Amino acid sequence: MFMDKLIEKIMEKNNPIVVGLDPQTYLIPQCIIDQYSKEEEPMGEIFWQFNKAVIDAIGQRVPAVKLQIAFYEQWGIEGLKAYQKTIRYAEEKGLMVIGDIKRGDVFSTAQAYASAHLKGPFECHAVTVNPFMGRDSIEPFLSLCKSKEKGIFALVKTSNPSSGEIQNLVADHKPIYRHLAQRVEKWGQDTLGKYGYSAVGAVVAATYPKEAKELREEMPNTFFLVPGYGAQGGRAEDIIHSFDDRGLGAIVNSSRGILGAYMQHKGKEVTLEEFQQSVITATEKMKKELLQALKENNKYQVYTEEEHQKI
Repeated sequence: MFMDKLIEKIMEKNNPIVVGLDPQTYLIPQCIIDQYSKEEEPMGEIFWQFNKAVIDAIGQRVPAVKLQIAFYEQWGIEGLKAYQKTIRYAEEKGLMVIGDIKRGDVFSTAQAYASAHLKGPFECHAVTVNPFMGRDSIEPFLSLCKSKEKGIFALVKTSNPSSGEIQNLVADHKPIYRHLAQRVEKWGQDTLGKYGYSAVGAVVAATYPKEAKELREEMPNTFFLVPGYGAQGGRAEDIIHSFDDRGLGAIVNSSRGILGAYMQHKGKEVTLEEFQQSVITATEKMKKELLQALKENNKYQVYTEEEHQKI
């Protein structure tokens, strides 16, 4: 089952980080742009080489990567080729792969989305989905969670500043995000794994710690994908409520904070090796911050004694 495998990867790497492979052009070192800008499909090749450099740097350090498909779609076919190639390479390197596609539509259309992204040309281990249209828009994804041991993360409380315009509206004495949470928790009940989490996860932002604490209590069997850390303002102390008492229950995403860390020191003019070292340093710094916060709040049981001694 996907969530069991993800949890075991987290414990194997002693690291609850998922690195977001979101190749925005301003984040890409000049050395990669210069080397591949004359290719037949330059942006696709630049994105692929950028992602490959990141995966080679952190593949043994983190359990998973997450690809936001919009950054690839905007470049058409060559961008989607880079998306597909990155998925396969990450899998070869032993990483769990989450496709951040945020799909949700009527049943027949949802079937096509699920087929494309959970068993077809863009197959990932898990994808993000938008549950706003109700269960029938999620059902095709749920079916593949069961038959192919895949996972989904449904949007519940997102990191964007205006998320409260809809998600915090009150209906029947509680906000919409809590209604979503109740349904997401229920949808996963027949896919529970050995660690107590279902194949149906939730996107719960680091930027709303009060809501995260509330949702963790209401969703004991739902694993959280936590965006908003670092560049969007989420801090280590903000994410502790997303984890259970064992230190499980959440994986924290960082994209710009890791991919663009090199720019704080040397700007775009770095060697490939310097870029990769910056990615490693930023990842290790984030890991230390997260594990320190978990340890201080006694949510550290799943991490090894060796990691205990490092903090």
